[in-house]
Amino acid sequence: MADILVLYYSTHGATRQMAQLIARGIESVPGAVARLRTVPRISTVCEATEGEIPESGAPYATHADLQQCIGLALGSPTRFGNMAAPMKYFLDGTVSDWLAGTLVGKPACVFTSTGSMHGGNESTLLTMMLPLLHHGMVIVGMPFTEQLLSTTTQGGTPYGPSHIAGPESRAPVSDAEKQLCIAQGRRLAEIALKLAVQA
Repeated sequence: MADILVLYYSTHGATRQMAQLIARGIESVPGAVARLRTVPRISTVCEATEGEIPESGAPYATHADLQQCIGLALGSPTRFGNMAAPMKYFLDGTVSDWLAGTLVGKPACVFTSTGSMHGGNESTLLTMMLPLLHHGMVIVGMPFTEQLLSTTTQGGTPYGPSHIAGPESRAPVSDAEKQLCIAQGRRLAEIALKLAVQA
């Protein structure tokens, strides 16, 4: 079995649900296993820390997760058109993996949840790709052969799945958004397994 890391940060739960749906898509491909991981919150108060183990949900990601995966799905809520600080903080700490070439040649996709239709979901997805490109990863988008991408009135972009959570972050993940997450996970797994065989 080949592990594909689904690494996410979630504040209100939508990004976590998207991660779980992407994991479902990954595991629909024979031979692929999703490894769900999250990152801890960060604080401007230096003394504030999170426990070693989250109170609920996925375990915290480690460098070993990056080293052992054959692909990566990276998810974060949108913060002013960019990823949330906890995810950026985690990625900023991957210099040793960059130096070692840990992620070079591995496929990756990105996903996000945004408060409004024009809340920066596409710019968040694009900026989340930048550190992955620096790591030498192969970006896996979502082609328009996924017909829901052309018809959805909620989230969904060629850069990766997105969700429109609403101003109070209470809107449920729509059926179309769910299907696009599953499709993205399946596509990532299929490509990851092909690249792993060639490596």
